[in-house]
Amino acid sequence: MGIDPGLRFTGWGLLEATGNRLRHVADGVIATDGDEPVPLRLKMLHDHLQELFATFSPHEAAVEETYVNRNGAATLKLGYARGVALLAPALAGIAVSEYGAMAVKRAVVGTGSASKEQVGMMVRRLLPGAVIRRADASDALAVAICHAHLRQSHLRIASGTRMA
Repeated sequence: MGIDPGLRFTGWGLLEATGNRLRHVADGVIATDGDEPVPLRLKMLHDHLQELFATFSPHEAAVEETYVNRNGAATLKLGYARGVALLAPALAGIAVSEYGAMAVKRAVVGTGSASKEQVGMMVRRLLPGAVIRRADASDALAVAICHAHLRQSHLRIASGTRMA
């Protein structure tokens, strides 16, 4: 399961990876009410993630790393959501990995400078038949794709498999 954390919208995407084959399972967005206090919004995010883990039983989770922008308050709030996105799977006993935005873009598009639109287009090409309604869900699926690709590479290295 890939998670693209945000306090207002947190994207999630679930895929099945068998070798280098990927299959879309589900995706969506957890939205919180901006009028609610931050602690309640974080609890809502946690509760929804726990429901998703109970429903889909993912084996692993991958979370996108936070980028720092000019607005310190916004970056801090994003960090809160990211903390919940890291903690929730760990509490559920799910292994968690983290990936930076450039690593995700390289894994999905082939270049770390890819635009959001390019990432979304490649996610749709890599997961045919997936109907992705929001960019947050597409971003979360991109994180899951990145994890699946890098995980396969790490497994090959660990097993001593040489690629031609």
